[in-house]
Amino acid sequence: MPQYELHIGNKNYSSWSLRPWVLLKALDIPFTEHQHYFTPDNSAFKTFSPTALVPALIDGKQTIWDSLAIAEYVYEDHSAVWPASREARSFARSAAAEMHSGFSALRNLCSMNVGVRVKMFDTPPALIRDLARIDDIWRHGFTNFGGPYIAGSSFTAVDAFYAPVVFRIQTYGVGFDLSREARAYVDFMLQHPAMKDWYAAGIAETERDAPHEAEIAAVGEVIADYRAK
Repeated sequence: MPQYELHIGNKNYSSWSLRPWVLLKALDIPFTEHQHYFTPDNSAFKTFSPTALVPALIDGKQTIWDSLAIAEYVYEDHSAVWPASREARSFARSAAAEMHSGFSALRNLCSMNVGVRVKMFDTPPALIRDLARIDDIWRHGFTNFGGPYIAGSSFTAVDAFYAPVVFRIQTYGVGFDLSREARAYVDFMLQHPAMKDWYAAGIAETERDAPHEAEIAAVGEVIADYRAK
């Protein structure tokens, strides 16, 4: 079986890249990483992705250019991508799809930036609703499938899809009102070896992307910056 080629963006900023990367890492699925830093037009991304976006997975002559599509593609050869039981698998797929298409307030107001800590100017009601819904999803998973992961005892794609949320909570979450179970999951995930590897690489980056930095400045004050200078 050929080894996957995974094209990703900056580890400090790219939430979409994190999803397939942490999934493959956590499940010990071999892949070759190709990292590309954001530029004003990302025109170089067109060489490996038809949308000029990351992530993109290359498998021989096949290109898969969406994080959810990548998870489903990899599942065809690696069944551990989704939970084994049909009930847990249907929940995990639904929760991952909801993350993939929803939570616009969280996405727009809390740009991923793993290396900083931010005190937000305020917490709008739409953001509070997004966080409450995420809390509900996580607790439903823990209650019905036993934890410590969202859909059971093993890391699966649904954890990968919420991995950027975990980093966002670390970055912005001093004032977030989350349940004890959700906070415990965040702490648990931050200690996962794959998440720690991504974080270490993210704070080691010295490249800065102006649009992402501007998004941070618009919503809050940076109170700590752990990134390499």
